Amino acid sequence: MDVAKSAGKGDSSSSEEELEGGEGAEVIDIHYPQAITAVQAGAHMASLPYKVKRRIKALKKLQMEATDLEAKFYEEVYALECKYHKLHSPLYAQRAQITDGKHEPTDTEAEFPLADTDTEDEERITELNEDGSKKVNEDDEQKGIPSFWITIFQTEEMLCEIFGEDDEVIMESLFDITLAFDEPESIGFTLSFHFHPNDHFTNNVLTKHYTMKCVPDKDDPFSFEGPEIYKCEGCKINWKEGKNVTIKQVKKKIKKGKDKGKTVMKEVKAQSFFNFFSPPTIPEDPEAEVDDETQMYLQQDFQIGHFLRERVIPRAVLFYTGEEQDSDDESDDEDEEEEDMDENDDDGSDDEEDRPKLKAKKGRNRQAGGDGAAPECKQQ
Repeated sequence: MDVAKSAGKGDSSSSEEELEGGEGAEVIDIHYPQAITAVQAGAHMASLPYKVKRRIKALKKLQMEATDLEAKFYEEVYALECKYHKLHSPLYAQRAQITDGKHEPTDTEAEFPLADTDTEDEERITELNEDGSKKVNEDDEQKGIPSFWITIFQTEEMLCEIFGEDDEVIMESLFDITLAFDEPESIGFTLSFHFHPNDHFTNNVLTKHYTMKCVPDKDDPFSFEGPEIYKCEGCKINWKEGKNVTIKQVKKKIKKGKDKGKTVMKEVKAQSFFNFFSPPTIPEDPEAEVDDETQMYLQQDFQIGHFLRERVIPRAVLFYTGEEQDSDDESDDEDEEEEDMDENDDDGSDDEEDRPKLKAKKGRNRQAGGDGAAPECKQQ
């Protein structure tokens, strides 16, 4: 029986009957090949004749040339991104003027047919007093969009994960986040966080710079997937006395020595978004060992930096309204539905040992910032 030709053709009821194993139905036993392990693949390559191996080497040389071309392609993409960022920058500046209350949109500027409108609010705006004067509402006197950026940080999972208890009052003074690209020799970008004067530090701007590379790794060239972040550098925060939220005092008992059992106060690192500006230093030597904890911290840091650059800054209003998060949630729901369907399709006839096991590949700090799921939001 030709499975390919019979699929989707003929009477649907008879097809279902065959699939359910009805009387006279032809049973189709389809065997899927098991996944080949790296060890098996290596053994297979070792068993190939010399001339076949030689041809494979020629193919790899061609693949290397294709990889080099891909790197040049991404370099041109980066140049194009820089060009269009300059065109976007005036729009971002106008956005900051509105959110910070420095500019009130005109009727023409606020006319957007795709946005939902609240008729009751529109009527309230034009409500008049008995003498014909316009009624003043306290909300109307408030300028800009209150808590614009802090709302984004507190509702987006990847960002609120690093948010500390004492950060909220400071982040209320954050009125803009800007982006600048390195050019033309180097590849990278700088995030600048602009603050109004506050009670915690004297800086007006806090910066974070990310350095990227767009060359295949000499030891693993075929893993190249485009530009990747490999280094970041923060800035010094000039904290006012007693206002540093990145450290806290805790009580510790001395366990050894003559003061054993004595309780002392010790300064430890506190969870805070502002640790973002003091990332661990990476050794200049690319061969130097970096401990697992530092690697995990930097991977999360690189993902956040890229996320701010690629998604949050360009689409900030959609994160504020929740529309951007909704689109992410819908994608996650679809993925979960697909997983549920896969689980329901499994009749449990296969033994666990017979199923090929998937090995998680260690994530690289690519330009894409990693495709893993966003961490669970703990701060709300």
